[in-house]
Amino acid sequence: MIILGIDPGLHICGYAVIDIDRQNMKLLEAGICRTNTKLVIEKRLVQIGQDINSLLAKFQPAYMSVEELYSHYAHPKTAILMGHARGVILEAACRNGTNVRSFAATRIKKSLTGNGRASKSQMQSSIKSLLGLAKLPEPADVADAIAAALCCANTI
Repeated sequence: MIILGIDPGLHICGYAVIDIDRQNMKLLEAGICRTNTKLVIEKRLVQIGQDINSLLAKFQPAYMSVEELYSHYAHPKTAILMGHARGVILEAACRNGTNVRSFAATRIKKSLTGNGRASKSQMQSSIKSLLGLAKLPEPADVADAIAAALCCANTI
């Protein structure tokens, strides 16, 4: 079964594609989709939609796992901008008939490390170990997307 994990963002979206079966979990591809910060928001959202649709067409995942939004009271604008990107991502999944699972960041962390407040480095180490990677997954957007996909795999 193929799972596409997404760490949504307006400037950078992390993505990861894993293949799971009863014995193994294998990372097929991971990376980032980056938008041009000089473009107006509408064009950046179109770009995100095109990138996500391309991933959906290429891998045809059974599930898309997306991190839920978290809004800190000191930075509400960030959450609103991320919400726009997340909306485009969810729309692409729906249009492609892909099942969507959303998870809070704390649930994702707990799923992989047993600690809902795990640090980025703890998450990266857990991912490296679980998938038998040669090095830590970087940047953080990619690690977060892999973690979202693995969390989804743990719930199916």
